[in-house]
Amino acid sequence: MAQITREVARSPARELAVIAAAQVLALTTWFAASAAAPAIKAEWHLSGAEVPLLTTAVQIGFVVGALTSALVNLPDRYPAPRVMTFGACGAAVCTMLFALLAHDVWVAAALRLLTGVCLALVYPVGLKLASSWFLDRRGLALGVLVGALTLGSTLPQLVGGSFGDAWRPGLGVAAGLALVAALLASRTRIGPHVGAPRAFRPGVAISLLRQRGPRLAHLGYFGHMWELYAVWTWLPAYLTASADAAGHPVSDRTRGLVAFVALGLCGVLGCVLGGRAGDRFGLARTAAAAMVTSGTCCLLAAALYGGPLALLLPLLAVWGAAVIADSALFSAATTRVVDPQWTGTALTFQTAVGFLITVITIQGVPLVQEATSWPVAIALLGLGPLLGAVAMLRLSPFLPAPRRAPVAEGR
Repeated sequence: MAQITREVARSPARELAVIAAAQVLALTTWFAASAAAPAIKAEWHLSGAEVPLLTTAVQIGFVVGALTSALVNLPDRYPAPRVMTFGACGAAVCTMLFALLAHDVWVAAALRLLTGVCLALVYPVGLKLASSWFLDRRGLALGVLVGALTLGSTLPQLVGGSFGDAWRPGLGVAAGLALVAALLASRTRIGPHVGAPRAFRPGVAISLLRQRGPRLAHLGYFGHMWELYAVWTWLPAYLTASADAAGHPVSDRTRGLVAFVALGLCGVLGCVLGGRAGDRFGLARTAAAAMVTSGTCCLLAAALYGGPLALLLPLLAVWGAAVIADSALFSAATTRVVDPQWTGTALTFQTAVGFLITVITIQGVPLVQEATSWPVAIALLGLGPLLGAVAMLRLSPFLPAPRRAPVAEGR
């Protein structure tokens, strides 16, 4: 009883800050090799088809790790801080081995795949940890966490750029940051709003799909992921092509600045505002509104292709905020419709399938663009959020009504 009292007495805001910092630092290893890709390509004489392996391998490893973790209930069988610490340490070791030992793309891809497996023990488990400290303000809490990760995804570019062509020291720094993340994760604690660690129960992740509430929450998230990473990946290329078609080419610096503002700064703002709105107006309704907005932006971006930048740039800012504003709301909604004993398993399974979908759309956009046009490729991305919005509206009756009155910290 004394232990429970001490845990509840801990500050939810402090815990959220530590968890967010650990997530940002650990996930620098995800994009560390991608940021160094130009230097690696030049040193190893890689082909255009080999370079994407440095990123795709991490994505695949994450999916494999997350699915395996969910199927064996790893996030719910062991204390979440311990799992997150282990994952951050593993990502640090794999990244350091890459910096020290990798001299060809196949060894590099294998180490990147293992890095992704380790990160599957960091990101979904961090969501569980954050949700364990908040209940009525869970949307805002997870919105802050996702916002920090969105902005933190630019950190590898900063680290890599500081070393230029000396990419191995850059990866070494990323590995060191992951070790700091492991230290921070080891100092976190589970809050009072999730169940205690459970024994192994095979098939619980699949059984959740037979329950209408979790199934609808998962479907909404899958529609969101259909669009999100494809937009993050291809928006700069779309902007360049659109400006060229309009006869007003943009420089690389301008393109990078627009992408950072639209996807980074506007994305963080969208996460925080989306989280607050979800707590006030309802997680499902707010997520549906964000998805309708981002889906509409897909259609408008297709219509404005080759049009004036004065119209396109404000649209990209709204799109960058809306495309990520609902991200935390799906996780928050999932935690409210599943048995608290299986929160970690549900979040990990949902994340795994969502990232698998991103592989399809990231690879699919250039194929559709080459076969048809940029407007068609961009418009098709709108199908995911628009269908996901339907799932979230149907989920709304399964969620608790939002509280409008002020609540105590951590609630």
